[in-house]
Amino acid sequence: MIYCVVAIDEKRGMANDAGIPWLGKIPTDIKYFRDHTMHSNVLMGYKTYTEFKTPLSDRKNFVASSKPEKLREGFDLVNDAREFIKNFDGDLWVIGGPGLIAATLDLVDEIHVTQLRRDFGCTKFLPEFAGTFAFQSESEPITENDITYTFQVWKRK
Repeated sequence: MIYCVVAIDEKRGMANDAGIPWLGKIPTDIKYFRDHTMHSNVLMGYKTYTEFKTPLSDRKNFVASSKPEKLREGFDLVNDAREFIKNFDGDLWVIGGPGLIAATLDLVDEIHVTQLRRDFGCTKFLPEFAGTFAFQSESEPITENDITYTFQVWKRK
């Protein structure tokens, strides 16, 4: 099954040119991400890869990139993300960034959304998905560091 895990603000914003505005401010979201992707496979874009000093532990780390450079130990290069996903056998979590998610969302079976209840002035957005995915569930609201959010699950219709 192909999953996507993403945090978005109330305008579907994922990031701005400086990165993720709420990064490090909502620790329960980090735990949610870890709990759901642990012992599985993750696919990230090149910019996301550069943000990690080491591979995510207890996960197989794939990096979608057309750059010919050798990746650091523990990361495996994927030249064509769409073909990789289409031919992947098993569970795979697409974890970002915005470009990779936008380019592969039509191949995703289920989206796990951390829905923030505020506009963070993002410049990079998750494409509209409500028309092709059906809302399944939502957690009770959580507030950390003055940021209120819920965890939602959406399944492809």
